[in-house]
Amino acid sequence: MKGKKRIAWLVSACFIIGLLSACNSTGNAAKPAAGNTSASGGGGTVIKIASQSPLSGGSAIQGESIKLGGQMALEERQAEFKDLGFDLQFVPYDDQGDSKKGVANAELIGADQAVLAVLGHLNSGVSIPSSVVYEKYNIPMVSPASTATDFTDRKLKIANRIVARDDFQGPAGAEYAVKTVGAKNIFIIQDKTAYGQGLADAFRSSAEELGATIAGYEGITVGEKDFNGVLNQVLSKKPDFIFFGGMYAEAGLIVKQAREKGITVPIMGGDALDSSGMVDIAGDKLTEVAYSSVSTDVTKSNKDWAEKYEAKFGKSVENYSAYAYDSMNIILNAVKKAIEDNSGKLPTREQVRDAVRATTDFDGIATKVSFDDKGDNEYAKVFIYKFDSPTYPGTMVSEIEQPK
Repeated sequence: MKGKKRIAWLVSACFIIGLLSACNSTGNAAKPAAGNTSASGGGGTVIKIASQSPLSGGSAIQGESIKLGGQMALEERQAEFKDLGFDLQFVPYDDQGDSKKGVANAELIGADQAVLAVLGHLNSGVSIPSSVVYEKYNIPMVSPASTATDFTDRKLKIANRIVARDDFQGPAGAEYAVKTVGAKNIFIIQDKTAYGQGLADAFRSSAEELGATIAGYEGITVGEKDFNGVLNQVLSKKPDFIFFGGMYAEAGLIVKQAREKGITVPIMGGDALDSSGMVDIAGDKLTEVAYSSVSTDVTKSNKDWAEKYEAKFGKSVENYSAYAYDSMNIILNAVKKAIEDNSGKLPTREQVRDAVRATTDFDGIATKVSFDDKGDNEYAKVFIYKFDSPTYPGTMVSEIEQPK
């Protein structure tokens, strides 16, 4: 009798432990990294495409547009990959516009063998160090936004971008400032990042070659809110034009505070000012402000697509929305080509990497793309816009093709 009771007690105990273990494993299951979500096509061998862009912080508006543009393109093609036997998933990461976070995320991405490519980054200062990690893992990346020359000049096999470089964008901005506006005495401010300083240096060299004098060249720090110090220097130098190399979060404040100080001269920046965030921050002080951009106004060039995007996400397109969409389709075309070349089986990262670089005459929503041997787009253009009122986007002034 005691034996039977003991057996019954053991069975009950095991049952209870099993229940507790099941509950515990469910409640403490491994979770994706913070900022991650995943859209799944369901069924088949999993293929993941990651993205990295700032989904929080001062550049979140542009960073989110990269995520959403990529998500839209991938979700449109999940059924296509399902027919090939693959479950296509999108895994966005928040790099916070910070190089250390971007590199840490890149290591996580590299360790996930299901990830075959990366969409991103926004900031050149994050793309450059993160690309070193992707190169180690042979994971191709396509950036819809990073413009610093060093991003591709290192000739990594994995680094590609579909937008123009700073050594094209900077001179285009300088030509507008000197030849169109008539600037002769220019004050330059830059944010000491790879993007901001690189763009400012390219602008300065070209402006000087065109005959302009550089009245001042000063740096600010990303995250600053009070620019009285540098603006007092501007007042003392009495320039007839201000150029800013940096992001819209600081640019909007510089414009606002400059106008409040009575500085009325034209102000110009680069593609990072191509954001509705400029309107949000500068408000009605957004006057006489121009920006060079590496992106076209897709609301005019492809209105149907822009309306489709807005209907899907409840948000208007930003400058990099369509470029992220195109970048994702380039990635997916390469993945599909690699699958075909691998007899319908899951391809290696190296096969996808080489297929991405081999992209030729891709016709996208925003741009045509052919990558050269460094990963630069031979069809990239620069556009000049001007804010005539506190509304986004600005009015296009000119469209410039890169020198052949």
